[in-house]
Amino acid sequence: MKPITTPHPAEALVLSKISQPVRELAAQVKLIAFDVDGVLTDGSLWYGEHGELTKRFCALDGHGMKMLLQTGVRVALITGREGDILTRRAADLGLADVFQNVRDKVAVLGQLAAEMGLGFENVAFMGDDVIDLPAMQKCGFAISVPNAPLYVQQTAHWVTTLPGGSGAVRECTDLILAAQGSLSGFFTPGRITGNVIQ
Repeated sequence: MKPITTPHPAEALVLSKISQPVRELAAQVKLIAFDVDGVLTDGSLWYGEHGELTKRFCALDGHGMKMLLQTGVRVALITGREGDILTRRAADLGLADVFQNVRDKVAVLGQLAAEMGLGFENVAFMGDDVIDLPAMQKCGFAISVPNAPLYVQQTAHWVTTLPGGSGAVRECTDLILAAQGSLSGFFTPGRITGNVIQ
């Protein structure tokens, strides 16, 4: 007889408003890639007086990606833009898989999946614009944000309640961790490892 397991209260809370089909998709994720502008940020590009570009990232999102890495889920960033800001942010988070100036995001995802011996059913992608649609349509779990155009949201299996750059990525990472029964482990003292940069 299979033992009955009760989810941790935090996992139960995260999953309480998530449909069973979405939970099942999230439970299969072994590799997830995020677009950057509009997903990790709010999509704003701030130019200074001398042409310097700045972006704002959410610390909660960063910590969520680190939590996924610690549970063995591979995390990648794939963006059509290029800049030192993202390189620095990824280094702060310990993310090795960062792909910039990419137009064909499906090709990059395919390469990463092949390296891991995965099919696309184990791959998730979170995007917010037209360039992300092919990747979203190919992956087993497609996620978008409420600040994305409606036709992009309609392509997703699930749309976060929080907008890009304001906790949407953390909402996604918590869902995956909870669906896989991994979120509860972070409530154990000493579970968080590595530096404290989020």
